[in-house]
Amino acid sequence: MMQSWRLVSLLALFAFWIPSLGSTPAVAAAFAQNSTGTTTNSPAQNNAASSSSSTAQETTSPLQTEPLRGPEQPVPFSHKQHAGTLKMPCEYCHTPSRSGETLTIPRASFCMHCHLTIATDNAGVEKLAAYAKSNTTIPWVRIYELPSFVGFSHKVHLQHGATCEQCHGAVAERVRLYKESDISMATCVNCHRAKQASIDCNTCHMLEQ
Repeated sequence: MMQSWRLVSLLALFAFWIPSLGSTPAVAAAFAQNSTGTTTNSPAQNNAASSSSSTAQETTSPLQTEPLRGPEQPVPFSHKQHAGTLKMPCEYCHTPSRSGETLTIPRASFCMHCHLTIATDNAGVEKLAAYAKSNTTIPWVRIYELPSFVGFSHKVHLQHGATCEQCHGAVAERVRLYKESDISMATCVNCHRAKQASIDCNTCHMLEQ
């Protein structure tokens, strides 16, 4: 009889004690966790974990995330690194010719002004150094090339507010360049019309020369 009474007393005590534990959020959470065998994060913890995961994905190298659509070049060159991250202006490497009509493609010796001390153990820079040492022109694969019967003045276009991106695309976002802009006659004529520039044949084809 005494044992039955003690058992009833213990059950009554647990009936009052367990709800009081549940009223404390931390204890209730721990009790629920132990009961289910799973861990439930708070919304703030979930957001932090999500942010951490997102950050890990965002810091993935651009070389891994961007599809390399253009032709493989003899020396890998990232415009995204140079023009994008380092904010190097296009004219720093592509200096205007004496007349300004064309922009030059730098020789390996020019690139080595920086890369004598920067990233010297990089495989691409080692190739670059070899071209510079032998004074050999790097056989770059052309992305854009106009027909011989078309004249194009970089000087005139830049003087009238044209930007490199309008013809060459978002090069500062590209690890490898590819032909992403249409440079057909129709595109040029439409651009001239939109900017109220001349669309006379002699403007681009120089028929009188």
